[in-house]
Amino acid sequence: MERIEVTRGVWYVRIPEAGIWILCGCPPDVVKHLMRRGLIGNETRDGVSYETGPNAILLSDVAVQGGAFCNMAEFPLLQMFYRQGMSVPGHVNNTGRKPLFIGLRNQISAQSAYISRGTFGLESAAEIEAAGIKGDVAREIMRYKTLFAGGSPRALGEIADFAPTDSGTTELPGGVVVVRKSLNVYSFRRGGEEVEVDLNLAPGETYESPIHPDSHRVDLDYFSVIHSGEGNGWDKDRSCMASVVVFQGRIYLIDTGPYVLDSLTALGISVNEIEGIFHTHAHDDHFAGLTSLVRTDHRIKYFATPLVRSAVMKKLSAVMSLPESHFANSFEFHDLSFGKWNDVDGLEVQPFLSLHPVETTILFFRALGPSGYKTYAHLADIPPFSVLKSYLLDAPARSPLSERLYENSIRSLLMPVDLKKIDAGGGNIHGRASDFAEDSSAKIVLSHVSGDLDPADKEIGSSASFGLQDSLIDSRVDYQLRAAERHLAAHYPEASAQDLGMLLNCPAIRINTGHVILRKGSECAFTYLVVNGVVDMIDTEDGIQHMLSSGTMIGEVNALTGERASRTYRARSYVTLLQIPAMLFSEFAQRNYDISEMHHLLEVELFLQGTRLFGEMVSSAVHIRMTRALKSEVLRAGSTVPTGEHIVVARTGAARILIDGAEVDIIGPGGVYGEESVFFGRPSLMSAQVTETGEFLSIPAETARNVPIVEWKLLEIYERRITRFGSARERIS
Repeated sequence: MERIEVTRGVWYVRIPEAGIWILCGCPPDVVKHLMRRGLIGNETRDGVSYETGPNAILLSDVAVQGGAFCNMAEFPLLQMFYRQGMSVPGHVNNTGRKPLFIGLRNQISAQSAYISRGTFGLESAAEIEAAGIKGDVAREIMRYKTLFAGGSPRALGEIADFAPTDSGTTELPGGVVVVRKSLNVYSFRRGGEEVEVDLNLAPGETYESPIHPDSHRVDLDYFSVIHSGEGNGWDKDRSCMASVVVFQGRIYLIDTGPYVLDSLTALGISVNEIEGIFHTHAHDDHFAGLTSLVRTDHRIKYFATPLVRSAVMKKLSAVMSLPESHFANSFEFHDLSFGKWNDVDGLEVQPFLSLHPVETTILFFRALGPSGYKTYAHLADIPPFSVLKSYLLDAPARSPLSERLYENSIRSLLMPVDLKKIDAGGGNIHGRASDFAEDSSAKIVLSHVSGDLDPADKEIGSSASFGLQDSLIDSRVDYQLRAAERHLAAHYPEASAQDLGMLLNCPAIRINTGHVILRKGSECAFTYLVVNGVVDMIDTEDGIQHMLSSGTMIGEVNALTGERASRTYRARSYVTLLQIPAMLFSEFAQRNYDISEMHHLLEVELFLQGTRLFGEMVSSAVHIRMTRALKSEVLRAGSTVPTGEHIVVARTGAARILIDGAEVDIIGPGGVYGEESVFFGRPSLMSAQVTETGEFLSIPAETARNVPIVEWKLLEIYERRITRFGSARERIS
C-alpha cells in the first residue's frame, strides 16, 4: 500500500495486491497533474498500447474549496474509459470491471448528474425546444447527439460502481476498507497496513494549476485577440483552448477553462477587470473555471445562446447540487441570438450552431474601424467534416433538414475572416486542420491540440504561443487612464470632478512581476491606485496573503496619519499603478471629507481587507460601501450573537457556532456567522455563543449579496458547517 501526494489537496493511493489505484481528490485538470507526476504512464501488453492510471476516485466531502470545484471526474473518467481502455471493445483492459466512485451519497449523486450533463448536455428534444430551438431542429440535434452516445446516454450507475462512505466504514474490492474519520479525512486499511489522506485545503489555500505560464504584459487595444490557451484536456504543458477579446479597452473571455485566473494573472489581468465571458459549451476544459469568475466584486456579464446557457447552468447546478436560480446573482445574463449580429456594447457577435456531443456554438466577433470591419472567428469543439457527412447525410434517418444543417455548418466553418482560431484536435468529436486547407481567411491559428502540430497541419495554419496578441484595430485612446478615472469616481463619489482630476494627473507607473511596491515597516511616500493587474498583500505575522485586484487603493491610512506601512504589497503580475504623493492625497482628503470620519472608515476597510472573506479581489470602492453600512457592537463572553438580515464578522473576540446544540465551527478575528442571510434571505438557523469578549461587525446581507466572491465564500463556509453537522448526527445515530 502506497500513498503519494499529487498536489495540494490531492493524493494517489496504490494498492496493487487488491487491484485498486485510487485518485483521492478530483479538482480541475487533475489528469494533467497525474501526468506531470509520472502517475499516468504508457504501457504495451499483447501488442496494445495504453495509458496507466487510477481506476477509483475518492470524492471530496464538499463541492467547492478555495473557489474551485473539488469533484470534476469528467476527464478522469474519460481517461479510464478510452485512454486506459476500460470501455474500449476488445481492449486488454476491458475486463468488465467498472470505475469505482467512493464518497458521501450526496456527492456521488451530484457526480452522476454532472457527468450526464457533461457528456450528453441537454437530455431531450423538449429541453432543447425550451431553449428556443424549433421542434424539428431540436429532434435532429437529438438524433445527432444520440449517435455520438452510441444509441442513448447511460447513467453513471450503468458505467461505474459506487461505495458510499456515510456510515463511516466501507468495504472495497480486494479486502480494502475505507474509513471516514472526519470532514475530508479518510484512511485506507488492508492486511494490517493503513494510509491516511486529508483532502482539505488549508485556510486561504487554493488548488494548484499544473500549468505555470510565463508573465506577459498585454495592451488594452481598440480590438485585439490575446491567445490564452491552445491545448486540450490532455495537454499537460498548455492551458485549454481559450482567447481573450479586447474591445475599446474592455476585456472579454471566450470560455473559462481550468485555472483561468492563473492564466489571467500571467497576462497581468485581474478578474475585476473582466467585462464579460462568451461561452461556447459545457465540457470541463471550457467550463471548469466558471466558479473562478465569481471571485470578483461585481457580476460579470455572461453571453451565450439560450441553448448553451441552458446546458451550462444545468451542469453547474448538478455539480453544486444547487437550483439553477441560485446562480442568478453570480452573473449578469445576456442571451445571444443565432443567425444575426448581436450588439454587445459596440462589439458585434454572431453565434452559429456547432454539432457536438453537448450543445455548442462557434462565435464570430467583428468591429468597425478606419479600414472597415475586422472579424475574428473562434471555432472551439467543431466536428470533422467527415463525421458531419456521416451523421447527417449518410445516416438512414437523413432528411431535407439534415442536408440544410450540413450545408449551413460547412458554410459557417469556412467563412473567410481576418483571424480564425480552429479546434484541430482530431478524432470523432474535434476538428481537423485538413478540412480548412482551402480556407481563405487572412490568418488561421490551429488550437485544441496536444503536443506539436503535424507537418501537414503546419502548412495550413499557425501556432500561437501563450500571451500572443493579434491586434485587429489599433487604439488611439488611453484606456488605462479611463479605467483609473472609473475606479477613483467609484471609491470617492463625494469628491469633486476637479479634485479627482488632480489625482488623475499623477503619473501612471508600470511595475514588473515580483517587484515590492511597499514594504512593511517602510515610510509611505505615496498612495497607490491599482489600475490593472494583480497585487499580493502579505503580512506573515498575521497569516495574511491575499490577491488584490484593480480598483484597490494602497497606503490611504498611512498618507493621513504618517504611520509606516503595516503590510507588504508586491506585484503578482505586471501591474500599472497610479502613483499619488502622500501629501497630495492628504490634501485631497481634507478638501472632500471629514478627516476623522474618513480615518475611521479606512481603518475598518483595512481590517476587512485582511480577512479571508473580504480580502481577496474586493476593490476599495466595495470595501468602503460595506464599511459605511455596517454597525459595530461589543459582545460579552457568554452572550449570544444576534441573528437577522446581516452577517456578523468578529473584529476581535471569539464565538462558537452551533446547530441544534452541536458545535460545527469556532470563529476568531475575521471569522463570520450568519451566512444563510445572504444566499437564503433568512436569519441564520445556526446560533453563535460568544466565548471571548470582543467587537463584532454586523454587515447588511444586501450589501454582501451584491458581491459574488463574498457570496461564494459564504457558501463554502455554510457547506462545511452543514457537512460537519451531518457527520455529528451520523455519529450520534
